Amino acid sequence: MKKNIIYILLLISIFVFGQEPRKFFMPPSEKNIISTDLHIHTVFSDGVVWPSVRVEEAYREGIELIAITDHLEYQPHKEDIPNLDKNRAFEIAKMFNQEIDRNDYINFKVPNEKLIVIPGVEITRDTPNPGHINAVFIKDANEILQKDSLSGVIKANNQNAFVFWNHPMWSQRDNGIARLADIHKFMIKNKLLHGIEVVNFDTFSEEAFSIALDENLTILGTSDIHGLTYWDYQIDLGGHRPMTFVITESKDTDEIKKALFKGQTFIWFNDMIIGKEENIQPILKSNIVIKSNGYTKDYTSVKINIKNKSCVNFKLEYLGKYSFYKNSKFIVVPKYGEIDLLIKTIKKRKKIDLEFKVENALIGPKTSSKVKYSLLLY
Repeated sequence: MKKNIIYILLLISIFVFGQEPRKFFMPPSEKNIISTDLHIHTVFSDGVVWPSVRVEEAYREGIELIAITDHLEYQPHKEDIPNLDKNRAFEIAKMFNQEIDRNDYINFKVPNEKLIVIPGVEITRDTPNPGHINAVFIKDANEILQKDSLSGVIKANNQNAFVFWNHPMWSQRDNGIARLADIHKFMIKNKLLHGIEVVNFDTFSEEAFSIALDENLTILGTSDIHGLTYWDYQIDLGGHRPMTFVITESKDTDEIKKALFKGQTFIWFNDMIIGKEENIQPILKSNIVIKSNGYTKDYTSVKINIKNKSCVNFKLEYLGKYSFYKNSKFIVVPKYGEIDLLIKTIKKRKKIDLEFKVENALIGPKTSSKVKYSLLLY
């Protein structure tokens, strides 16, 4: 009886955490999209969970790569967890990154998927000079602990780490306005700073987005999770943590790192995607698929099908000259769903051009991306 109850509870757990496909977005042709969270904490700094829990959360949520980024300087649990070796949280987490096997409980095995865990740190200094800085793909966290933050950043770069500025929108920094201080300008000029968080936890910064575009920094969105993602993001109700998606040639770790340095990323935050135009456009084209099903029998309207292959409810505004038979110019294509439209062309045509603004695909502050399609009607 007890075994059956455990089995039922496990099935419910799998259903709750696995309702949606693990492929969040359809990748562009001959590309890969890697889901990541590059800013998370454990009890080895100011988090409240053991490193293995971070691995389990990521596995359940379908994330393919995480970075353990505990604070170097800020160690509020040091009386209970001395943490003399700053690599320890990563060393624990990486032991769990190959398989999640629940055979210890019942004779039932969840399909295993490899999860990549990479080492990282958060260099923790007061704002605004320079604030908090993350370094991932590091080799030794202990070497990065220095007397001043710039020395730590230089040490991280000497390890060929990918370095980015955390939560520049924090309210204690110029009332929530992200601005470059002289030290940030110095790090950018000397290629010591490679990315910036445009999204952190539940905040989005248009000013940080502008800095990323102006300075050609990689655009990042992270959870900065300290508690449980299940609580903070209501995973059981269909919520999700912010994720950075890396567009790569392959799933090789070195390729993921190269793509980060090249700025080949976009963010999924709430029901939005955020990124540079050159990264957002191919994602839209591979995930919003439009086809014509020909004219109605009386040739008054063209039958159009729009399919959404992604995890985002895309909000479209039609920008063309035609009108719809049943819809206004504002259309929502549900995630993993599709809609049918009737477009009035007045007279029979061989081809029709359609243009939409994707309201929740941001390519700049208050700027949405547009997609164009040319359809043969018969």
